[in-house]
Amino acid sequence: MANLYCTATNTGKGFFTRQDRYDFFLSGHLGDVWVVGDKPTGSAWISRNSGTSKTKAEAQAIVDGKMEEAQVVYDAETAEHPENAIDHPRPAKYILP
Repeated sequence: MANLYCTATNTGKGFFTRQDRYDFFLSGHLGDVWVVGDKPTGSAWISRNSGTSKTKAEAQAIVDGKMEEAQVVYDAETAEHPENAIDHPRPAKYILP
């Protein structure tokens, strides 16, 4: 199954519905990146939410940048309070589906 990639700001209630989740694959990621199943209903969801289409590489770069920011914050916090590292692992990069 192919996916579409976009950025869209979650506006709260109605941003995605239960029906959306039944109709197509949808997952949210750091940097307001959304992975949407490549179906007409998925494309309609992107339009409905004023999403900006991205290539997979562009979307991955946004997620990677946000993850690197989170890692810098984590490293600073655990340097100051090393006991926090025990229960909260360092954020790890991942590949978008």
